[in-house]
Amino acid sequence: MSMVPLPGLKDLVEGISKERNLPKHAVQAALREALLKGYERYRRTQKLDHFSEEYFDNFDVELDAEEEGFRVLANKTIVEEVTNPDHEIALSEVQEVATEAQPGSIVLVDVTPNQKEFGRMAAIQTKQVLAQKLRDQQRKMIQDEFKDLEETVLQARVLRFERQSVVLAVTSAFGQPEVDAELPKREQLPNDNYRANATFKVYLKKVGEGSTRGPQLLVSRADAGLVVYLFANEVPEIEDGVVRIVAVAREANPPSRHVGPRTKIAVDTLDRDVDPVGACIGARGSRIQVVVNELRGEKIDVIRWSPDPATYIANALSPARVDEVRLVAPEGRRAHVLVAEDQLSLAIGKEGQNVRLAARLTGWKIDIKDIAKYDREAEDSKIAAEVAKLEELAAEGDEDEASDFDSDEETAEFEEQDVEAADETAAPV
Repeated sequence: MSMVPLPGLKDLVEGISKERNLPKHAVQAALREALLKGYERYRRTQKLDHFSEEYFDNFDVELDAEEEGFRVLANKTIVEEVTNPDHEIALSEVQEVATEAQPGSIVLVDVTPNQKEFGRMAAIQTKQVLAQKLRDQQRKMIQDEFKDLEETVLQARVLRFERQSVVLAVTSAFGQPEVDAELPKREQLPNDNYRANATFKVYLKKVGEGSTRGPQLLVSRADAGLVVYLFANEVPEIEDGVVRIVAVAREANPPSRHVGPRTKIAVDTLDRDVDPVGACIGARGSRIQVVVNELRGEKIDVIRWSPDPATYIANALSPARVDEVRLVAPEGRRAHVLVAEDQLSLAIGKEGQNVRLAARLTGWKIDIKDIAKYDREAEDSKIAAEVAKLEELAAEGDEDEASDFDSDEETAEFEEQDVEAADETAAPV
């Protein structure tokens, strides 16, 4: 068999393998594909431009690392009369070396071109394709390595900035090579200092697929999953299953720069002898302080979950003191929370953050009301009128209008009082 020499092939494979953290077999596979594309380019320069996309499916490249060269081979079908020499071979030609050959059989034929014929353009094509195939191999390796680690927490180190994103180095396990990960602006914490080589814990949100340039790993410092991990790692009762995290509502990047990051986390236990809130806070706040430090001073409210919606809502509005919770429209999950005048601003929170997070945590639309000014009859009449209107619209079959009526009413109340929270449920755990 003829061979096109590739001096230094063995060293080339080993060098690329070390440089790109790829196994040798992956480098060889990429090189074979690249050489095959180079051969296709060589054939097209012979003015044979009628090749279809599948035309060269029966061709392959064989690498010989010891002799440092390659061969091009083709599977051809034995026929009486050849109509396509790339896919067929004459019976008479095969019988010269194998007398028992029969039409319809497949034979492997060496079709390696002369080195001079292979040409400069084919060599350039090979080099370009090799670079692309190596990138593809790296992406596949990262997908295989990190796919099972999605929605877990990794240790990361800051490498550089690209536009508004931070590029971090992460590893899947001790001893594994580092891989680039992207931390977009929306996933960063405002109090973080992303200086070079600074280390952070990050939440792996997604392992990208396809051929998009740049890091495949999308990580976050703002995801609620990071809070869950930090508490589970710091509180033995959570790891042991004695205490469970029911829901988390997090606002890591508030809509206003005048409001700091804040999280509400609801916990529960079936063990009567365990205080789930106390377990998460720790003696003198020792456990929760570790979490707060990792999140660079983010405010965290740990509250007790309750199967009773009224109790749960009252707890969720901590640290405000709630006098009464009225579930005015249970079907629509709407509640009026009555507080004393001196508790109004605390219950609402700065720019509505406290009530907004409470609504996300509980899944209820919450109106904060001054108990001294609250008119129960008027509010009941208003709610009854809304319900009657919705039922009337639903009876007429105009479900879209009924939905619009409900959302418009909620929006009007929010704009008027600046306290009603949007209906965004917390992240379940």
